[in-house]
Amino acid sequence: MNIQTVPQTQSPYMRRLTDDTGIFQHTKYGVPDRSKGYTTDDNARALIAAVMMYSIHKDPKTLDLIQTYISFIHHAQNPDGNFRNFMDYNRFFMEERGSEDCQGRTLWALGFTLSQSCVPDNLQNTCRHMISMSLPHVRTLGSPRAGAYAMVGLSFLLETPRACAYSFPYPFSENSGEAKAFLPSSDIAQLIEDMADRMQDQYRSNKGSGWNWFEDSLTYGNAMLPWALFKAASVSGRADFRQTAKESLDFLSSRTFSPEGYFKPIGSHGWQLREGEAAPYDEQPIEACEMLLACKEAASVLEDASYLKKAALCYEWYVGHNSLNVSLIDPQTGGCYDGIHASGLNLNQGSESIISYNIAHLVTHYG
Repeated sequence: MNIQTVPQTQSPYMRRLTDDTGIFQHTKYGVPDRSKGYTTDDNARALIAAVMMYSIHKDPKTLDLIQTYISFIHHAQNPDGNFRNFMDYNRFFMEERGSEDCQGRTLWALGFTLSQSCVPDNLQNTCRHMISMSLPHVRTLGSPRAGAYAMVGLSFLLETPRACAYSFPYPFSENSGEAKAFLPSSDIAQLIEDMADRMQDQYRSNKGSGWNWFEDSLTYGNAMLPWALFKAASVSGRADFRQTAKESLDFLSSRTFSPEGYFKPIGSHGWQLREGEAAPYDEQPIEACEMLLACKEAASVLEDASYLKKAALCYEWYVGHNSLNVSLIDPQTGGCYDGIHASGLNLNQGSESIISYNIAHLVTHYG
């Protein structure tokens, strides 16, 4: 096992990928690829990482990043509450509406930001306004991953009561519509439970013959589904959600932790069908991050420290304990390589990768 020592966090590299519009989506090796523009997906994930960093270090430069990412997301929101995703370098959105996953990921980021008291009130009020606009569409999300992202974000709101009401440090008019809470906590809790029921039904329809999963395949973002059900179990107190979350996470673990003792995510070049073998490559950094988050949640909800050991293996994947026995963190640039190919490291260092590593590092060492 060759676990390398790496810098604590890589906020300087994130800043180098961020201009006054937002964080760039891709790089050519370590240089932002302007031809690929920006996405709301990446700016939402970057917001989560920046808020985590700011909660620890209170660095004004990191607060500037938070402002930039929130501003991007605000600009991405349509009047009907949905979010656009892909923006070119000329600041033109390339679609009328982003994917369902984009809607869910953005709610995750906004909900998490609202749960962190270190974020200034005026920025939190902007996040609250965007969530309020988007909530009517949450029930229509058909993608289980999109629903899972949204459930996690909404759960963060309930973990911090002040997140459910606007904050005004100065006197305001009692007639102001902004003075009212955007949605009662009981309504948010019911929404989470309803979405979890749908996920539970999908699980029951697909499980069987040793396949304890929500679909007939394991693809991307798999760990978000059990993580969301653990969150729903905590919100609702329902043991059936907790049991399904455990079963599905244990099943996913059986397919993603190698006999040699390291984390090996399902490869994006083919995934895994119900009756097939898992594609060995490409291994993506975001999968290690999301599996780490799910395992940390499982350890807390189930009071089982064995899941913390799995979370640690997910972090170690970044720094050398992986199928290549090599670190994905570039010690010269501070970037994170974009994954593991059959032929070796993907030497590009895009935003999704460094964001995933930063979140994994901060949760491991400070969370």
